[in-house]
Amino acid sequence: MVVLEGDAVNDKKKDDLVRERPMTYEDYANMPDDGNRYELVDGVLELMSPAPSPTHQMISSEIQQRIKDDCEQDYITFVAPIDVIFAEKVVRQPDLVLVHRDRFSEIVKKRGLVGTPDLVVEILSPYSVKRDRESKMRSYVTYKVPEFWIVDPANEALEQYILENDHYPLPNVYTEDDNIQSERLQCVSFCINDILENIPEIPAD
Repeated sequence: MVVLEGDAVNDKKKDDLVRERPMTYEDYANMPDDGNRYELVDGVLELMSPAPSPTHQMISSEIQQRIKDDCEQDYITFVAPIDVIFAEKVVRQPDLVLVHRDRFSEIVKKRGLVGTPDLVVEILSPYSVKRDRESKMRSYVTYKVPEFWIVDPANEALEQYILENDHYPLPNVYTEDDNIQSERLQCVSFCINDILENIPEIPAD
């Protein structure tokens, strides 16, 4: 008999779960912690990209603070890692999530956010472009997220997608000093330069 210890036990449990297609939220929630982050996509466990960079985290923090300053009376902001449980076999972890206070008891549960939030924000990194622009966007359309932002630090832009007839049309693109306009979040009053000007340059290694 082979005896597995420590990480080997965890790896075997995770391998067993991955082989049992499709996975459910219960499987996902009961996985042993191996230090990685995962999402559940149509019952398939997906390993997320490496931990966000310091620049990514600073941008996330700045956006969170701006939205909190502008919209705290109406919205609660959650930052990753936070499970957004769209369905029993679909769990996503956006970088930022907004829930209107009127919907707090409807969607905010002890295990995470259950259902469709009012806004999700993804901040692109070299490792996440395909996932954010394709896989995650499909989930957000399928579960009818009414507004979705992609922050593109490399191009110093914010792309705003507004759900329309079960799809996201071409986005509104905000650059430099363009004030972000949102019918859903009329409280928002910042531009992408407000965010980026507070992000210090990180010295090369």
